[in-house]
Amino acid sequence: MRVLLIGANGYLGRFVADRLLADPAVQLTALGRGDDADVRFDLATGSPGALTRFLDAVHPGVVVNCAGATRGGARELARHNTVAVATVCEGLRRSGCGARLVQIGCGAEYGPSQPGSSTAEDAVPRPGGPYGVSKLAATELVLSSGLDAVVLRVFSPAGPGTPAGSPLGRLAEAMRRAMQSGDGDLKLAGLGVQRDFIDVRDVARAVHAASLSAAQGVINIGSGRAVRLRDAAAVLARVAGYGGALHELDTPPGPGRPAIGHPRGESDQATHLAFPYPDGCGSWQQADVRTARDRLGWRPRISLEESLADIWMEAACRI
Repeated sequence: MRVLLIGANGYLGRFVADRLLADPAVQLTALGRGDDADVRFDLATGSPGALTRFLDAVHPGVVVNCAGATRGGARELARHNTVAVATVCEGLRRSGCGARLVQIGCGAEYGPSQPGSSTAEDAVPRPGGPYGVSKLAATELVLSSGLDAVVLRVFSPAGPGTPAGSPLGRLAEAMRRAMQSGDGDLKLAGLGVQRDFIDVRDVARAVHAASLSAAQGVINIGSGRAVRLRDAAAVLARVAGYGGALHELDTPPGPGRPAIGHPRGESDQATHLAFPYPDGCGSWQQADVRTARDRLGWRPRISLEESLADIWMEAACRI
């Protein structure tokens, strides 16, 4: 089976590539903007016609789209997350390859949910920010395309390669700085947010399973369990061997009010992890993952502790 992977050098794409390359039945071709892609092509600016010609030449059986942007203004997010997917869908419609499309969506498409609830695929999406809006628009394009397609709505990915600017990445970096400076007190704000963290390697397994399946529509990919950031911080401190005190400061800085300082009165600022949390999903998000189990035969395998240990190993290398 020939698989065309778009976005192979991104956070999720790298692990998807590794997973697909481990399958001897898969012939992988990477398409992207970087020099190390097999084929250089920018979905945000390239034409559907050019993509169609490439698809007809390579003739993949599956196209996996891991490309996209998580940061930037509304226009940039729309260009990389929505217009790019429109190009993929139109290119596939025009092509004679008949490839199946596996599109990577995100839990931010749902927006805020009721604390204590699990969000299933039939929930009405109400994204709380431009990122979620751009990804939801992409999902709607895929679902209305008439293609053989599935959208995997990935909740909060974690594990090796976690971006330093993400809440878990910032948490690991704050702990690294505290250990490097010998600071016995670490003050953190925004620890009350709860998210469904899922290891990137489990996401890659889900993409592999979706590539081989006939499932269509939207499928949630998460752990099925919301975890409070303060609990993740405690686990990270344990795996890092940080023996200092974690001071939870949940009051965000506001106009005319500086970030809260250390309880001893030092002037250094708290590390604010989630004001606001970047996905626009409020204080709670937890996936209902029964569809992934029933239709893909997929279950998460890697614990949050293992994911955090890998995040810490990468942060510790900077000490």
